[in-house]
Amino acid sequence: MEAQELIQAVQSLNTEDAFRPRLDAQQWRTLTQFLSRHEVRMGDQVIRQGDRDRAMYFLAQGTMQVFVPDAPPGANKVAILRPGAVMGEPSLFAEGPRMATVEAMTPGVIYALRLPRLEELAARMPVVALEVLRAAGAVMAIRMRSNLAHRMPMT
Repeated sequence: MEAQELIQAVQSLNTEDAFRPRLDAQQWRTLTQFLSRHEVRMGDQVIRQGDRDRAMYFLAQGTMQVFVPDAPPGANKVAILRPGAVMGEPSLFAEGPRMATVEAMTPGVIYALRLPRLEELAARMPVVALEVLRAAGAVMAIRMRSNLAHRMPMT
């Protein structure tokens, strides 16, 4: 199963903002049935600042850079993402424009969880959908705190 690579990457990522759903093996298999697999080339933009799509992405292979194109020089680079990372998680919670651009630094593989598929998952397996949302919300909260901490003046 191709999704096994994704599960392994998510479970082994050791970062503060790692996606950590409390799912057993069967629940992981259920979740992966609602994801779509996409291969990306170096330079492909997975997310573009200002777009309004409603999908969260899981990085299975490759490296992505997160940046804000219209930010002042030196303040535009936000993060480098490695396999197991998620991106675009705020779109599961609210409509609105994307806040940053995510671009492939290397060829890779991503899995998309689009809002209609999440809603279908919620109807069929609400426990799994709730856990995905809880874990995505935790990632979002950690990243928000980190961004605020980097912008606050030192006293």
